[in-house]
Formats: sequence, C-alpha cells, structure tokens
Amino acid sequence: MLHVMSVPEKAFSQNLALDDELSRIASDIDEFEGYSNPHALRIAVLADALAREFNLASQDRLSLQQAALVHDIGEMLMEREYIKTNRVLNPQERLDMQRHPVIGEQEAAKRGLSRAVQLIVRWHHEWWNGLGYPDGLSRDQIPLAARIIRVADTYAALTDSRPYSVPISTSEARRYITEWAGIEFDSRVVKVFLSLRDIPELKSYADKNE
Repeated sequence: MLHVMSVPEKAFSQNLALDDELSRIASDIDEFEGYSNPHALRIAVLADALAREFNLASQDRLSLQQAALVHDIGEMLMEREYIKTNRVLNPQERLDMQRHPVIGEQEAAKRGLSRAVQLIVRWHHEWWNGLGYPDGLSRDQIPLAARIIRVADTYAALTDSRPYSVPISTSEARRYITEWAGIEFDSRVVKVFLSLRDIPELKSYADKNE
C-alpha cells in the first residue's frame, strides 16, 4: 500500500528525492515518538541544506536524506515506553537505549538501503569528543554525514512539539547548539548550520505557536 503524503509532508520534502516507502517509515517513526508534525522529514530538509553547503556529491546527499528519514527506526522497533517520556533515564534504560542505532543499522540493511545509509544510522549519536554511542567514535572518525545528522536531529528535537515535551525557541536552540560545539557537535557543522537562512524548517514550533 502506497503512503500518500500529506500537504505538510509535501512542503517539507518537495526538494528531496524521497520514495513512498521511506516516507511511510518516517511517518510511522514520527507517530511512535509522538510527533504530530513531519519530524523526520524536517531533519532531512535541514540535513540536506547543510549537505549543499558542504558541496556533498549527489549520491552522498541522497544517502543522507534517506538516513535522516529512518535514523530512529531502531527506537520504533524496540517499542520502549520510556522513549515516550520526558524524564532522565535510569542507567539500565540508558544502556538499553544505546542499542537503537545498531538495531536501526541492521533494519536499514534488511530493507536494502546502502551501506552508507546503514552507517549514518549507526553513528548518528556519536559525539565529536568521543562520548557518544554506540562505538565511541570522535572527530573525523565520524563521517561528515553523521555529524550533520547529529546537529540537524538535535535542533529539530529541541524545537519540535510532542505531548510530553515543550519546544524551545529558535534563539534558545541556536544557543544550545553553539554551547555544545566542539563537545557534542563538529564546530564546522555548527558554524554552517547557524549561517543557514530562509528555510521554513528552521523555525521553532514554540515561535509558531506564539
């Protein structure tokens, strides 16, 4: 059964090379995580804007777009209720949660997505300083595409709306991204991200609801 894209989804994805199957998966993940807006597609748009600024090749951009759509498929497959809560996870839950990128990588492989997509999914929670997961990669060990997803995903999560999480403003989110540059995020990616303009997906839902 083909997934028919809604008007908001079309607005988010009009410039992206997305197929119906990946769009359906993205919508399913959004629903599981409690997003009423096209969250994964928003990340894909922001990531692609960064990819253009870094002059990534067309195939690399496509891999990045596809990975953005399915990066949290592991969370959906795990079906843990703590994912839907706005609280600090206990140590056991944190360890369990850190399995989702690997599960996502495996699912991307099962669905025939490229190895590049699989690895972006696996490494989208790696930190610039090496304190991320699942492999503790650092700096340039982390592919640029995964570093881009880290920034786009965090910004979208901070500024999107869920039943158990209130979005913060655009200015607050930009300040957060800036403060964690060189720690969680690649400073080069942050600098380029903060230079982006005239992209509707940058606007926080907190600002939209004012």
